[in-house]
Amino acid sequence: MALRKVTFRLYPNAAQAERLTELLSLHQRVYNTALEERIRAYQAEGTSLNFASQCKALTQWRAHVPALAEVNAQSLQVTLKRLDLAFAAFFRRVKAGETPGFPRFKPLQRFSGWGYKTHGDGWKLLAGDGMKHGHVRLSGVGMVRMRGQARTVGEAKTAEVLHKAEKWYLSVTVECSPDRASGNKAVGVDWGLETFATVVDSDGGNDPVPNPRFLDAAQRQRLKTLQQAVSRKPNKRSNNRRKAVKALAAEHRRIANRRKDFLHQTSAKLVSQCGLIATEQLNVKGMTASGGEYKKGLNRSILDTAPSTFLTLLKSKAEEAGLQWCEVPTRQVKPSQTCHRCGVQRKKTLAERIHRCSCGAECSRDENAARVMLNWALTGSASGQELAEVGSGGRFAVLNHETHAVPALAGQRE
Repeated sequence: MALRKVTFRLYPNAAQAERLTELLSLHQRVYNTALEERIRAYQAEGTSLNFASQCKALTQWRAHVPALAEVNAQSLQVTLKRLDLAFAAFFRRVKAGETPGFPRFKPLQRFSGWGYKTHGDGWKLLAGDGMKHGHVRLSGVGMVRMRGQARTVGEAKTAEVLHKAEKWYLSVTVECSPDRASGNKAVGVDWGLETFATVVDSDGGNDPVPNPRFLDAAQRQRLKTLQQAVSRKPNKRSNNRRKAVKALAAEHRRIANRRKDFLHQTSAKLVSQCGLIATEQLNVKGMTASGGEYKKGLNRSILDTAPSTFLTLLKSKAEEAGLQWCEVPTRQVKPSQTCHRCGVQRKKTLAERIHRCSCGAECSRDENAARVMLNWALTGSASGQELAEVGSGGRFAVLNHETHAVPALAGQRE
């Protein structure tokens, strides 16, 4: 069994929307009050409040505040738990020597929503056949109509009510048994900017995936125009500013949805065709952490393609399909600097987009890197000519169901 998320769009009526906004405000105030209590306790008494102590205080708050008494207790505990996790992440970063980022007070506009721990306690999902559309019963709100569908039907466990760009959503955690089909091709996948993904297979094929460039010049100009419209309205309580903020948020949401849809479809298509996927370990944070003004455009382009999200989705879908996955150690193998035919390493500048080697190999830089990764996954060697004693690296073979044999891989093992 696995846990998966499915998001439904909520369609509350006017009274329900008003009540949802009230609940959002109450959870935001509980979060900020709990944060204030932690700060006050440490400054005045030198003590650190934990989740358990704040849950006890929550009982007293509910006894003195009638509005809180009407809110589901477990959902308020989830809000306190989120603050506890924020402090846990803060102390983890302090110990690691990273920029700490102390938990901040959240205005209502930046408070995304609240959650429920147990199905049936404060919420109940009443979806249609195949978990398609239906209603959800929320404590204090009533029966709210929803639309959406789960890819894999399962048992609802927890839920989150989310408020984004003036719209309401229900994100449900479902316990299910994913079943995803896979193919029998062995491929190497090299992520890039000129081409989003260069996909080569063991038969010599090359199937590049174009970069959709969601933040091209025209889109950046549109975002700039919308942002300027917000900046020209300094009165935060005016209806015109509220409309401008709503338009800006809607545009950001549209870009995010397009990117998410592209990443899901691309990763699903790759998994449906493959029995083995080889890719490299990427340190996206390190790639975009520095560079200053001259590298701002490159960093924006890197983040626009969301490489970490893409590889995470690709890996999770590979696990569901039960195919073989290999993460090539980039520092050791150096796919961009190594020849896929002879294995000789030569340092290249970023501007050098064509790989040429004295052995006669000539192809694009991205195709060469993808072939190096595929060779290493199949034989343990960058050139595919001999088996090197390099250990297992980031390889795994998921055995949740039987997959088709990979011809190239089977041939190497015979």
